[in-house]
Amino acid sequence: MTSTTVDTLRFATAGSVDDGKSTLVGRLLHDSKSVLTDQLEAVERVSQSRGQDTPDLALLTDGLRAEREQGITIDVAYRYFATARRRFILADTPGHVQYTRNMVTGASTAELAIILVDARNGVVEQTRRHAAIAALLRVPHIVLAVNKMDLVGYEEKEFERIVEDFAGHAAELDLPGFTPIPVSALAGDNVVDRSTRMDWYECPALLRHLESVPVGGDRSGEPARFPVQYVIRHAEIRYYAGQLVSGSLRVGDRVTVHPSGETSAITGIDVLGEDAREAYAPQSLTLRLADQRDVSRGDMITTGADVPSLTRDVRAAVCHLADRPLRVGDRVLVRHTTRTVKAIVKDLAGAAELSANDLGRITLRTAEPLALDDYADSRRTGAFILVDPADGATLTAGMVDLEEAGSHA
Repeated sequence: MTSTTVDTLRFATAGSVDDGKSTLVGRLLHDSKSVLTDQLEAVERVSQSRGQDTPDLALLTDGLRAEREQGITIDVAYRYFATARRRFILADTPGHVQYTRNMVTGASTAELAIILVDARNGVVEQTRRHAAIAALLRVPHIVLAVNKMDLVGYEEKEFERIVEDFAGHAAELDLPGFTPIPVSALAGDNVVDRSTRMDWYECPALLRHLESVPVGGDRSGEPARFPVQYVIRHAEIRYYAGQLVSGSLRVGDRVTVHPSGETSAITGIDVLGEDAREAYAPQSLTLRLADQRDVSRGDMITTGADVPSLTRDVRAAVCHLADRPLRVGDRVLVRHTTRTVKAIVKDLAGAAELSANDLGRITLRTAEPLALDDYADSRRTGAFILVDPADGATLTAGMVDLEEAGSHA
């Protein structure tokens, strides 16, 4: 008897106000039989109390009291469900412009983003904003879900008009591509099952697409990046613990420690308490080196010639998350993988300040070098956050742009 591994897709949803995103997510959960009986009964009771003839599936996702009372999504809500083919982690993010930072949080680890559009309104400013965030965060797969097709008579020409409009914006943003799907979340068309009312659409329904899109690319072939999380000393031996975020490591490999530049060789690897000859991303492990090197938490261990860029001048695209503005001259902490260093904001691409939810560009000068990869190459070692040194509050999310840095060198 053979067993098959069921993989996991992390995906995020985003839509403008009244695009029907909560209903779409609710329909996805309901029709995939991922809703508990007592949850459905509670939704039915609330729907009946409001005079609705059918259950309002949006109530399955709008979990906060304020969300239910206002009929909007405010916070990022994570939903977990599964089918026979795949497990899913859904980040249901708000659509309002004042909650852009919430979408950044939800989409930062997503491998797919569903951008919802109302078929009556087409591509609007918030649609373009969501596409820009997806491009900024390098989300590998994009679905354009054109919702409320029932309200435009399930007309193919209305769908094609919106797809053509979105394609123009996607090209400007350098999005790698997108999959358009016409749906009616309220009626259930093309959400879990193919619609009989849109026979002109010949591709899979939304759920089947989510089940089949490639996920979790093999990171073992990428350059090795091992940020040190802990240094463990035992019987005069130093062990370096952490998670291998990309690439592979083998006993005997020559390694370089950043930022010091010291070199050594791997003499031992432990994975889950067992000796191993090799390890692959994203395994957690401990390393032993041949030499007693000065390695600390926050150092990066790499192999081969493809090493990260070591710099104190950081240029990046950012989304400001905090309520208090970020200004030129502000002193901040930069948290990059397991390393935290002091820095000063040198430039905001000509802007006086960044306010909550603003997207922009930043130049930082750090007190100590950081070993950076371009975010386009690595979403793990190319990302960082800025932290307020006074209270530890998260200020800004950043995506490193080494090409931009090189153009200013």
